[in-house]
Formats: sequence, structure tokens, C-alpha cells
Amino acid sequence: MYGDCEDLLGKWFAANPGKRDNIFLSTKFGIIPQKGSIKVDSSPEYCRQAIEKSLKRLGVPFVNLFYVHHLDKVTPIEKTIEAMVELKNAGKIQHLGLSECSADTLRRASAIHPIACVQMEYNPFTLEIEEPQRRFLETCRELGTAVVAYSPLGRGLLTGTIKSKEDIAKAGDMRTMLPRFSGESLDKNLATVAKINEIANSKGVTPAQLTLAWLLAQGDDIFGIPGTTTASRLSENLEAMSVNLTAEEERAIRDVAKDVTGPRIPDNFPGVNLFGDTPPLEA
Repeated sequence: MYGDCEDLLGKWFAANPGKRDNIFLSTKFGIIPQKGSIKVDSSPEYCRQAIEKSLKRLGVPFVNLFYVHHLDKVTPIEKTIEAMVELKNAGKIQHLGLSECSADTLRRASAIHPIACVQMEYNPFTLEIEEPQRRFLETCRELGTAVVAYSPLGRGLLTGTIKSKEDIAKAGDMRTMLPRFSGESLDKNLATVAKINEIANSKGVTPAQLTLAWLLAQGDDIFGIPGTTTASRLSENLEAMSVNLTAEEERAIRDVAKDVTGPRIPDNFPGVNLFGDTPPLEA
């Protein structure tokens, strides 16, 4: 799903054999890219195949964390987790993770084996995991499962660097297909981002730092994973850990962000199973 990143990391591990112990290494399985679409497969069979391919590409005997990227709507979660427990017992993975699952699925999975973390989208524009009807964040905290927040900067929207649709117009940019980056929604959302920029400016930080600090303020069990392509942005993001928000500032960001327009993913997006459930385990 992520191109040649495992191959690239494998080359780095090979060139730096003494560094592996300093790295917490995670990878995923469950999505198989296909021409113009994707296939989701969270079956035990594919789980076993995927870890072998990943370990070979990475050139390592185990990964610290293995995620189920998406759920295929066919395989009971219990079957998937049982296969992952086999991999753990074989020394090929250390911790189990899920992604984009429902609270019920997380609870069923945790009945088989503790789930270390769940990767979910979480940022001031995307607060679904907090919604009372979903009971997702509540369930995570009840079970002791951390949340790894992907797209903590709203796919770049909350960095303040996107000024118009031309900034995401390059070929292959997935954001051109997302409602929040399209037409009038983008114009309205950029106006909302401008208000967040004002809060950042008043505090003497960048919009990205403010947003990441907001995320960290949600709890010690929330971990953001901002993506970046430059060393300068990496340094900028890391500095967010020293930014402290008052309760009033945290609420102000929430109040402004309520004006976001458009869902995070289009309806019927191929292969995507947000807050995914799985069939019940047959007796």
C-alpha cells in the first residue's frame, strides 16, 4: 500500500545493523492495491502471507507492531486476531494493532488478545472517535488501548500551507478526490484554517505546531503520526511537544474547527470500511 517503503527501510537496516534496537518498527497488512482500486483482505491466510513478505523486505526477524489496516467485512475479527497471536507466539510480531475499526470490533478483538493501539484519523476537523454514539475513545480507554492518530494535520489542510486547489493539483494527489478539498468546501475550510492560523500567530507557533499540540493535549494515550517530506518540517513538528495549550485555547480551536465542511472520505470510497465491523464468529 505504501510503495517501496519497506524495501527502503530494509536497505537502511542492512546499512546500519546496530540501529535496529533503537527503532520501534510497525507495519500493516490488509490492503492490496489493484489497478484503479484496492482489495481488502484481513483473512488469517493473508495475514500470514503478508508478515512473511514484510519481514523479507525489511530484512528483520520481527516487527514491534503489526496492524490490521482495514477489515474486509467477511472475516470475523476473532479469526484475524487468532492468526496474529500465532505470529506473536512465533516471535514475528510483538504487539497487535487495528485500524479503522468500531468499538464493538475492538472489544471482540481484545477478548482474544490485548490490542496495543488502534490507528484512527483524529484532528480538530475529525472528531468522530469522540462521538458519544460511537463510544470509540471511551472503549479504548476502558480497555487500555492507545490511539495512534493518523492525518493529525488534516492531510495538510491544518498546516496553513494550502491556499487553493492549485496547491494539491499535482498528479496522483489523493486529496483531489476528497470532499474537504473540493469546490466550495475547500474555500470554506480555508477560511476556517485562517482562523486557526490567527490563534497560532497569537501564540507564536506555526499552525502545524498548534494543531499537534492540540492533539497531544487530548491525553497521554494519544499519539500523532504526522507525515513529512522534509527535515525542516520534521523539526517543526517535533517542537510541538514543547507547546502547551490552556484549556481556553483548546476549546477555541474546537469552536473554530466546528465549521469544517465535507466528510473526510467520499461515500462508497473503494475498499474503505470506516469504523469497520466484521461478521459474528459462528459457533
